[in-house]
Amino acid sequence: MFEEDNLKIDLEVPFADETISRIVFDVLRVDVEPKRSGVTKLLTHQENIVKASFSAKQAKQLRVSLTNFFEKIDLIVETIEVMGPPVSANYSHY
Repeated sequence: MFEEDNLKIDLEVPFADETISRIVFDVLRVDVEPKRSGVTKLLTHQENIVKASFSAKQAKQLRVSLTNFFEKIDLIVETIEVMGPPVSANYSHY
């Protein structure tokens, strides 16, 4: 999936609990990187951690993508704080 000559960044973003991390993961996973950005993003979820891998040919492309990624996480967490924690531990978005 990632080319060998690309720059690559792997991140692990921990959250207070698995329910919050699942919500963050579900919101982020539907937002794919635009083809013109030249960035490949792979998201995974494990317990209370959202893992992300980014790959691109240029550092500028990675910087822009990472900035957007963290801005989205910040917005999601702020929304959860304003709306309150999930009522049920059995989170289901369907």
